[in-house]
Amino acid sequence: MDPITIALGLAQVVPGLIRWISGDDDAKAAKVADQVVGLAKAVTGTQTGADALAAVKADPALALQLQQAWMGHELALVQEESRQLAEINATMRVEALAEDAYVRRWRPTFGYAMAITWTATMASVSWAIVAQPAQAPSIIAALVNTSPIWGIALAVLGVSVVKRSHDKALASGAPLSEGPLAMLKSGIKP
Repeated sequence: MDPITIALGLAQVVPGLIRWISGDDDAKAAKVADQVVGLAKAVTGTQTGADALAAVKADPALALQLQQAWMGHELALVQEESRQLAEINATMRVEALAEDAYVRRWRPTFGYAMAITWTATMASVSWAIVAQPAQAPSIIAALVNTSPIWGIALAVLGVSVVKRSHDKALASGAPLSEGPLAMLKSGIKP
């Protein structure tokens, strides 16, 4: 069995493990899977990941030992993730305080570039479909193939807008919103 499959099996007895082995980052998932399989082999004293999985499932005491070993390892993973987020946050703060106007305005520039690019793309596709109706299926299929690119770009734009709004609220001294659910809750009064 591959490490991811074994790690998914171990996730049945190790709470929180699924968070680290799921998602879009396959390299990170594979790395964490290798780490948890290594922990399982060390805890159980077995030679293979499959044997470790079987031993953990068969013996609740081993499952508990693996959970305890994983908690220490998970703490290290969370600390590394926090360090990375702090580094990203520090970079964004430096950008916001920069003397250079363009550095401070890269987010709006990116937003305008996205709007112009999207408008140009949609206008071109519309014109191509009107001009060559027989080619419409292949044009639409080609447009669908650009979905991952647009998804990433729009996600970056969304994070930028939310973060900039947060930065402006902090700078103005306004209290920060608790999020959309808090707004809904405050809007619904008994």
